[in-house]
Amino acid sequence: MAVDKNGKKLPSGIRQRANGSYEVRVSRNGKSYSAYAKTITEAKKKKAELEFKLDNGGVIENKKITYGEWFTQWMENYKKNSVKKGTFNTYKYYYDSIIKEEFKNRKLSSIKGIDLQRFFNKLLAKNYSDSSLRLVKAILGSSLKQAYKDEIISRNPMDAVTLPKNKEVTKKEKIALTREQQTLFMEFAKDSYLYNYFAVSLRSGMRSGEIRGLKLGDIDKENSVIHVRRTLKYINKQGFFEDTPKTKSSLRDIPLTSDLIALLEDQKNFWGFKIEKIDRYIFCNEMGEALSLMKVRREIDRIIKEIRSAGHEDFPHFSSHTFRHTFATRAIEAGMPPQVLKTILGHSSLAMTMDLYSHVLPDTKSQEMEKIASAF
Repeated sequence: MAVDKNGKKLPSGIRQRANGSYEVRVSRNGKSYSAYAKTITEAKKKKAELEFKLDNGGVIENKKITYGEWFTQWMENYKKNSVKKGTFNTYKYYYDSIIKEEFKNRKLSSIKGIDLQRFFNKLLAKNYSDSSLRLVKAILGSSLKQAYKDEIISRNPMDAVTLPKNKEVTKKEKIALTREQQTLFMEFAKDSYLYNYFAVSLRSGMRSGEIRGLKLGDIDKENSVIHVRRTLKYINKQGFFEDTPKTKSSLRDIPLTSDLIALLEDQKNFWGFKIEKIDRYIFCNEMGEALSLMKVRREIDRIIKEIRSAGHEDFPHFSSHTFRHTFATRAIEAGMPPQVLKTILGHSSLAMTMDLYSHVLPDTKSQEMEKIASAF
């Protein structure tokens, strides 16, 4: 029986290495499997886990498994029941569209840091955005880290990677429409089939997916609130699906004001059919089907084009998220307390909300400075 450096007997299958760490060895069907630990307690635990995996088909032949095979097992065993459906589908989409071609058939044990570094450099050369690079790194890094934890590979090659950045890309500043721009946009949007959508966005601060996922049953007139319970998402080649909101704090109730009631009631009859079933989307297309974010973007772009053609050449281009930021700005201008705004917006931390207070519009800053000028 093996002993440690102090002469204490070690359990069968465990030995102490020269550097003081412990090696676990378990044999099955003539093959030896190893695991490593820093302490004897950890070694005993890893020995039990390794024996369990071997007896239940959970150990993979290290030298033979490809990254594609490991990715499938990693997603099924480690991600399917631990991440949101939208995140799970996003991982699959990025694997299929970006990672698969490069690493599907590569043996897991053969992937080195330099291979990953060259891969990311190549993606940057193909003009992939920094956010896409970060997500690809997160997927590859997390899956390889788990392979290391499961001792399928001896080290995580992602540790050697320095993620390249596009030096020409600067972080987009969040913009909010001024009161004049807001009024002008809604004036040009008055005949748009998305007028009610835009108006609800500006009056509620909900995210686009939350509005598009809104159903009749979420409108609680009795308690005067809108229940935000889901977000509508779309994955290429898979279609629309409902997911839980962005964070736990995004599951929230938003006060149902009289103007919101009027807008939502009007929307129920917009396409000529009345939405009466509680599980029907309030904002839908002419067929009563889910409204895509792409259609929202196109309609915003169309209206902005009309505004510019009418002589307002400097009218800014913006995304659907600008409505949410504009709502927050109007709320700040009206003196809404940060904690209240945090709850309405569904922010996970007060710091996120306070960041909005540091981005109030220039004219608002000037007005506030004028107010305190008399104090000096």
